[in-house]
Amino acid sequence: MINVGITGANGFIGWHLCRQLKHRSDQYNLVIFQRDWFDDNDKLNDFVKKCDTIIHLAGLNRHSEENLIYNTNIDLANKLINSLELTQFNGQIIFSSSIHEENDNIFGKSKKNARLLFSNWAKSSRGRFNGLIIPNVFGPFGKPFYNSVISTFCHQLINKETPKIDIDAKLNLIYIDDLIDYIINVINNKSNYTQIIHHKYEYQVSQILKILEKFKLTYLKNGTIPKFKNDIDLNLFNTFRSYIHLKTFFPVSYKNNIDERGNFVEIIRLKSGGQISFSSTKPNVVRGDHYHTRKIERFSVIKGEALIRLRKVGTNEILEYNLSGKDPSYVDMPVWYTHNIKNIGDDELYTVFWINEFYDPKNPDTYFENV
Repeated sequence: MINVGITGANGFIGWHLCRQLKHRSDQYNLVIFQRDWFDDNDKLNDFVKKCDTIIHLAGLNRHSEENLIYNTNIDLANKLINSLELTQFNGQIIFSSSIHEENDNIFGKSKKNARLLFSNWAKSSRGRFNGLIIPNVFGPFGKPFYNSVISTFCHQLINKETPKIDIDAKLNLIYIDDLIDYIINVINNKSNYTQIIHHKYEYQVSQILKILEKFKLTYLKNGTIPKFKNDIDLNLFNTFRSYIHLKTFFPVSYKNNIDERGNFVEIIRLKSGGQISFSSTKPNVVRGDHYHTRKIERFSVIKGEALIRLRKVGTNEILEYNLSGKDPSYVDMPVWYTHNIKNIGDDELYTVFWINEFYDPKNPDTYFENV
């Protein structure tokens, strides 16, 4: 068991890293850290003593006062290094730097100089240091106007704002899940090194915006699942979906065509494949209580009365949706939201489930957690 402490655990990368490490709780034990411990030597030292590996993500990316960016990032590095020296830490430090190291800006300089501080510490101690120079990261729940232009575009498109491109630059991109896999592999590495993490995708800013605009037209306005030409399309789509206002967007009612013969409802339009399933659920029975990290899933209630409940992993707020076969409707499950469906009627509940990939018992992407 490796005891892993993460500074900046509530940030974009930190949140995803914590979640993925919890999926591997048989290998890693998360050591809790609080930001204000940087200003409390005793608590910082106690934290360091509990860790085998410390992943230093805490820092400042953007601010109107550039000097504050530099001073904050260097100050946090120095405080942590001081604690490493006082406790004679001989474990592993992983530091997240940025490809902006090569740019002539305050943020890049602060990341490079902080990395060099940790590198010098490792040379004069028994500790191990891994410096990671990371490309532009995107994924669900990134902070708009802070973490990524992709987060900003998603936020703007969903909130009916008009994105603006100042410079149509080339973006070297990595998806958050791929980055987390890389970091976890580094935890298990026993050597010292600084590594430039290679980007997986290269796109112009305008190309990314064009893809996201298609998602808005195809999915938000028409409910159609778009075509995914490659894995970045799927990753961008799940990123885009994470900014939808779930409380007000779902459930989405189907067009119910009724005549003397009965009714006809079109369940889903797909430009991608997947798997469609059907279930009947007896009164008061609950299905689900799990979440997915990559899958897209649609619950369509066609007969009976249902209560669908969602909760973002790591939070307490529960979203509830009442669906009825009298007004056929659907809810799409966001990634990282545990969910269930309960028959709240007196008769059987009929539900159609669509998911964008075939079920693979060896790689199910299904994690059980009660809503």
